[in-house]
Amino acid sequence: MSDGYKILPVMPLQKGASFLTPKQDLPERVEMDTPALEVMTDFSKVTAFTVSPMETIEAARVRMIHHGVRMLLVVDDQNLIMGLITSTDLTSEKPMQVIQTQGIRHSDVLVKDIMTPRERLEVICVDDLKTAVVGDVVATLQAQGRQHALVADRHADRSQTLRGLFSASQIGKQLGMPIHTLSIARTFADIGAALNR
Repeated sequence: MSDGYKILPVMPLQKGASFLTPKQDLPERVEMDTPALEVMTDFSKVTAFTVSPMETIEAARVRMIHHGVRMLLVVDDQNLIMGLITSTDLTSEKPMQVIQTQGIRHSDVLVKDIMTPRERLEVICVDDLKTAVVGDVVATLQAQGRQHALVADRHADRSQTLRGLFSASQIGKQLGMPIHTLSIARTFADIGAALNR
């Protein structure tokens, strides 16, 4: 089968070889009037880091440190989103509550025990970001009391694909000032938990 095709040279893969990973270059400095899409971590350009709900929270912590992120998407074996877990979740009172209520060791607490489930997640439609600016994103994060805002593509059949996210800490670095967001109680259970602290 050499019909004019040449055989390409091959060589052994060297010890210590790595592989390319996608990297999005976000602008180093932005202003509040910079287009919002310029500060979005875009999952079409970078890998979204994930964790299984059945992994331990220690494994999730190690993965966050390894990848230099503060949030992981929690996915099932078909990569469908089940929720998310943040570094704040790992250091909050949630693990201790699970330890006390289930009578288990810290090393046995699973991601599913403390993650924010999909049913409680909200997303911004990417179409709504076409004319938005960084200040709009900051205002939204502050109004929602969140460190992260998820962004989704909405399809004609009303299904969604997670497209990216905004991070208050990342935007703060790009603005050169901290972005302060306070957690907001959304349910009576949240208010009760806040009062019991």
